[in-house]
Amino acid sequence: MAVVYCNHSAVLLSPSTAVSSSLSSSSSSSSSLLQTLRFKSRSVYSKSRVSPVSALSSSPPPPSRSLEALIFDCDGVILESENLHRQAYNDAFSHFDVRCPPSSSESLDWSLEFYDKFQNLVGGGKPKMRWYFKENGWPTSTIFDSPPQSDDDRAKLIDTIQDWKTERYKEIIKSGSVEPRPGVIRLMDEAKAAGKKLAVCSAATKSSVIMCLENLIDIERFQGLDCFLAGDDVKEKKPDPSIYITAAEKLGVSVKDCLVIEDSVIGLQAATKAGMSCVITYTSSTSDQDFKDAISVYPDLSNVKLKDLETLLETVVTAA
Repeated sequence: MAVVYCNHSAVLLSPSTAVSSSLSSSSSSSSSLLQTLRFKSRSVYSKSRVSPVSALSSSPPPPSRSLEALIFDCDGVILESENLHRQAYNDAFSHFDVRCPPSSSESLDWSLEFYDKFQNLVGGGKPKMRWYFKENGWPTSTIFDSPPQSDDDRAKLIDTIQDWKTERYKEIIKSGSVEPRPGVIRLMDEAKAAGKKLAVCSAATKSSVIMCLENLIDIERFQGLDCFLAGDDVKEKKPDPSIYITAAEKLGVSVKDCLVIEDSVIGLQAATKAGMSCVITYTSSTSDQDFKDAISVYPDLSNVKLKDLETLLETVVTAA
């Protein structure tokens, strides 16, 4: 408005000097000049008001983006694994006679109802145990007769339990009773055939994820991934975005051109904090979570095509 006002003043001031000398000689010419000035003033002011609108309408549209990388979480997305993890943890607690709190008469056992909620609050195996022991008291076990007091002893306790649990989990996966979730293999193959970058990012232990992928998507597909990251590869676990930011860097793709497939709100938060769009394929243990920040939510991937995801990402970018 300041510019418009200045332009307006310029139109009025320049002729006004001439008008002042003419006014004394002729009232009729004075009236004519004033009318002319008012007309010109209104015309210039009206044009000045329109020009900003015209400038906005001619501004370039936001840059278009396309799906360049498809990133899968593992547990809950490639396989519905949480109950398998729970089983492996409980087997480990029994094996080491982990009693938490120490006064308990039986080894620790995480119920299905508890674990469904717990696994969506704390990501990663070691952080889960550390959080639980801190809240409920550090346990007794065959590893330490009394609850560990030093940071080193507590780390040793958690590392020992986690290592045993991981091996037990591998045994369960290798049993042949576990299959990938519907639509996963087909969608991976579609992405590869279309020349998209393909990645898997999991908060779980690296050896555990490798074993899962080799057994569930087969070794050839696993080796064909453009990027694979596990909990061991980053300092912070989901919902921290580190794992997805690192993946984008390794893939050489902008975070805006990546699409993440997750199953839980923890994974969704990690993806969105990284600046990536995310779709959810929920499980029985995550179906009641708040997925308002996801661009789409599916019960599984059986009816989801790569083209659907490409169109979805383009639509979201355009709307933004």
